[in-house]
Amino acid sequence: MTDAVPQFRKATESADIDALMETLAPDAELTSPLSGRLVFRGQDDLRILLTAVYQGISAMRWTDQIGEGTHRVLLGEAYIGPFRMTEAMVIELDQHGRIRKLSPHIRPWLALTFLAVTLGARLIRYPGVMRRASGARPHTP
Repeated sequence: MTDAVPQFRKATESADIDALMETLAPDAELTSPLSGRLVFRGQDDLRILLTAVYQGISAMRWTDQIGEGTHRVLLGEAYIGPFRMTEAMVIELDQHGRIRKLSPHIRPWLALTFLAVTLGARLIRYPGVMRRASGARPHTP
């Protein structure tokens, strides 16, 4: 793969999780726009997270792309429930053109809050994903 960004744009607009996962490097990570502290890492955890995200988002459309080389910014808009949201997705590519880091920035506050509530409800079934994203160590008796 020489540049994963075009496939990423298409996959996210159509909520095609398999195609989206193909754009990610094995060690890819996403920093949560909700907390800024949670960092989701690796293909398995990202698949769970991105499936939950794209199940709740509709009418995703990337409107602009800024940058070249290993750093890009995508500007887009979508709906989360009844709320329109705008997004700036900062993307860092690895040496093979795959996505190594995703940093979404979402607004307005109401859409971000609605996303937090719906995403939390979907991810509650995966406590290990949340624990790993927080950097917490597993509890051992």
